[in-house]
Amino acid sequence: MSISSNQRLKATFERLNGRAALIPYITTGDPSVSATVPLMHALVQAGADVIELGVPFSDPMADGPVIQRAAERAVARGVSLQKVLDLVTEFRQTDSQTPVVLMGYANPIEAMGQEKFAIAAGAAGVDGVLTVDLPPEESEDYVTHLIKQNVDPIFLLAPTSTEERMQRIADIARGYVYYVSLKGVTGSAALNVDQVAQQIKRIREHVSIPVGVGFGIRDAQSAQQVAQVADAVVIGSKLIETLEQSYAEHGDDQKAIEAAAAWLKSVSQAISA
Repeated sequence: MSISSNQRLKATFERLNGRAALIPYITTGDPSVSATVPLMHALVQAGADVIELGVPFSDPMADGPVIQRAAERAVARGVSLQKVLDLVTEFRQTDSQTPVVLMGYANPIEAMGQEKFAIAAGAAGVDGVLTVDLPPEESEDYVTHLIKQNVDPIFLLAPTSTEERMQRIADIARGYVYYVSLKGVTGSAALNVDQVAQQIKRIREHVSIPVGVGFGIRDAQSAQQVAQVADAVVIGSKLIETLEQSYAEHGDDQKAIEAAAAWLKSVSQAISA
């Protein structure tokens, strides 16, 4: 049975019935363009509940060195926003259930045009879009375009977010909110789960949709700890590092995919336990 994009994220969180969703992040086009869709399918088989698909950009200012390198490789391969959407369309040919969220920056979307992008994203089967550098104060038209196409606008909250900012995002966000668990870039290793739990408690005073946590989750143990307090665990840098190391060693897409899937499966098992 096919599920429309505006229902997939909601249905996934309902199906999990309190267990935290596992959301791996990968950069589209890395380790190769042709490996992206097989990698997405392998991660679903390994336990991914939602796929967060990075849109490569030349200046990924929120990302640490691991994801920056992946973005540089993908940009060098010519991976555009349109190519990302084409690959989501390809993924949807054999998976109509798993939600796909795009994560990226405003420039490629502005270049395409906000309304044109929203229409194309909805048609491709994208479920949500997280645009890192587009604040809610400047997003009214963009949010309207996305919601019209049944695509959830997803926003970031941070340790420095005020109550006012939390409420503003609560008023417009759909799908889930993404809590950046620390002050820094992706892949930082200073996660304090007690602080995360306190912040999520604050966020839930304003936000009624699920709260995902990312940045700084690097292994099964930290994922398991965050899963006890959050609705979703987002994990990217360590997964991409695993892909990167396997490809550097073997020069083979399939081996890199298998290594990434095996690593994610260990995280999935820890969360389920």
